[in-house]
Amino acid sequence: MVPVNKFFPEIKGNFGFGCMRLPMKDGEVDYEEFSKMADRFISSGLNYFDTAHGYIGGRSETAIRDCVAKRHDRSEFLLTNKLSDPYFNSEADIIPFFKSQLELCGVDYFDFYLMHAQNRNNFEKYKACRAYETAFELKKQGFIRHVGLSFHDSADVLDSILTAYPEIEAVQIQFNYMDYDDPDVQSKACYDVCVKHVKPCIIMEPVKGGTLANLPDEVADVLKPLGTSKTNASYAVRFAASFDNVMMVLSGMSNMVQMEDNLSSMVPFVPLEEHEFEVLREAVNVFRSRKIIPCTGCRYCVEQNDCPMNIRIPDIFALRNHHENFKGWLNFGKYRELTSGEFGKASDCIKCGMCEEQCPQHLRIRELLEEAAAVFERK
Repeated sequence: MVPVNKFFPEIKGNFGFGCMRLPMKDGEVDYEEFSKMADRFISSGLNYFDTAHGYIGGRSETAIRDCVAKRHDRSEFLLTNKLSDPYFNSEADIIPFFKSQLELCGVDYFDFYLMHAQNRNNFEKYKACRAYETAFELKKQGFIRHVGLSFHDSADVLDSILTAYPEIEAVQIQFNYMDYDDPDVQSKACYDVCVKHVKPCIIMEPVKGGTLANLPDEVADVLKPLGTSKTNASYAVRFAASFDNVMMVLSGMSNMVQMEDNLSSMVPFVPLEEHEFEVLREAVNVFRSRKIIPCTGCRYCVEQNDCPMNIRIPDIFALRNHHENFKGWLNFGKYRELTSGEFGKASDCIKCGMCEEQCPQHLRIRELLEEAAAVFERK
């Protein structure tokens, strides 16, 4: 039996289905596989799904409509959606966009509606367009059950937003054992701000875009004393869920294997013990000694702005990490594929910085592209 969520009784358990990385087939969401995964998720006793308009190039919402909303009674699932910066420019734009999201998802209301990816820059736009006020009004009208925000910036900015809008009911933050005390991501500091304002946390990127599932060998070796019955990913998910103010941990699952692994760790959920925390702290120290780019593959850098040189930034970074772990000439061939035709090379970057403005990890993308070019484009 999955326990009722201690923060919101309509939520079952503390584990949610993030629909940012769904199973794909021939460039489209694999509806057959996603339907099976959604059925398995709901049959396990869980009910929280999370999406946003830009996920998978707009395919996430319609996949939820066809694979979840059309196939399950509305009482069987909760759905979170978001108001994202690229899709409105004035107060008048918000309600038509919101109604289009309801239609795309095939629902009459959203259980949670979040102001998406808030930071010190776009927050000013949300304020000027009265985005928060519009969401609160939609809540009064019954189209939204709870209003929250998702966040990618420093703790002081989050503190100022929650001070300005105390009606906010929940905050989605990036939180995992690698970013816990990272000075750029500030996971712990943002968590502490939520505690201060008595706002429960929804956790995104608990496995850091798969980084904490597919660990380099010497980092994975640190976890071996914990035994072989659990996966690397399971420890990352349980880490995030082991904090008192966490109401929900999201995982973007793209196949049934990942689904079953997560369910085995979270249904029922058992918090990490102190010796497990200690092992993860040691793993962080080993990981940080390597030259791994902490990119999660969220693709905000290429999907929320148009790179003038059309550089496949996340793919180049993933290849750079692969090359760091597995040196070989095949990597150079893959690089040529990534940068062929209409796509730019790492060295084509004109350093406009638009990608860095969108990066939730606060990566120095321009410098990292220079380093990638030095590796893959050397004569």
